[in-house]
Amino acid sequence: MALYRDDAVVLRTHKLGEADRIVVLLARGRGKVRAVAKGVRRTKSKFGSRLEPGTVIQIQLYEGRNLDTVTQVHRTEAPPEARTDLAHYGRLTVLLEIIDSVTVEGESNPALFKLLTGAIRELGRRPNPMIVPAFTMRLLALEGVQPSFDRCVRCGSTDGIASVNLTEGGVICRTCPATGERLTESVLDVFRSLADGRVREVLDDTPVAVQHDVESLAGRMVEQYLERRLKTSSVLYQHLQA
Repeated sequence: MALYRDDAVVLRTHKLGEADRIVVLLARGRGKVRAVAKGVRRTKSKFGSRLEPGTVIQIQLYEGRNLDTVTQVHRTEAPPEARTDLAHYGRLTVLLEIIDSVTVEGESNPALFKLLTGAIRELGRRPNPMIVPAFTMRLLALEGVQPSFDRCVRCGSTDGIASVNLTEGGVICRTCPATGERLTESVLDVFRSLADGRVREVLDDTPVAVQHDVESLAGRMVEQYLERRLKTSSVLYQHLQA
């Protein structure tokens, strides 16, 4: 078996036997990796706490036929304050589920690794609701399926944008038959800014009154791409609406 090291983010874990865990990672060089961390559920485990979802780590593993084996873990970044706030932690788990859903084992994708670690770092600095929409738009751009927000997907008009139809891949103007969901000018401005790469502007200046609508639409966009509901997003938005 070959020994290797990589930078990684813990996406999820689940129990294996009485003391072990299966750990699903997004590694910078190896892409998605499934590994067994032996004995981490014992109280004397030397690195069990370093393998919590959302933790950015440096890790050493042995290659295995079906599962690799974790031998060393060094935590480099973690958003500890996220775990004290349900909405904040919910957004972190949304990011992890999205990445887990779009990645394939053994396919390296350094751009996705950079995107995820950047979003986790930003979440660690402040509980900004616009981090998930910014992350979502960039991810869809990397995947080549970002919806169009600058012109009508039917006639190409840049004027009178009134709605968005995710099935058709973007916005619809008022002169075309109305389909999809209504889109306010404020929400449209946010998504146009994100599409243009003005992420810092969105994080700093998005009015509180439109944040929930932006966040909700971003969630539906990624679910449209994945063709399934995100378990974590439904829990998060139920909490936000409570």
